[in-house]
Amino acid sequence: MSSLPKKKLAPAPRSTSFEPAVATAFGDVIRAERLRQGIAQDQFAVLANVDRSYYGKLERGERQPSLGLILRVAKGFGVPASDLVLRVEKSITRE
Repeated sequence: MSSLPKKKLAPAPRSTSFEPAVATAFGDVIRAERLRQGIAQDQFAVLANVDRSYYGKLERGERQPSLGLILRVAKGFGVPASDLVLRVEKSITRE
């Protein structure tokens, strides 16, 4: 057996699916739609069945929504989810 000190392995880099530009663009899109419809943030969170504080984080781009959440938000607005996604995509491609 060797008396050499054991080399500590560096932790593997963490993989993440969070895309800050996408989260920010989605937040901008849903904030604009909510304001266009004249709905308060807390009122809309109830309509979309989303926790109020979590919805605020979505609008600020601090969280990235799942597909299920995109569908609930779209239903709350009365628009197709594909419309919200298209707006996000257009916003990102303009940058």
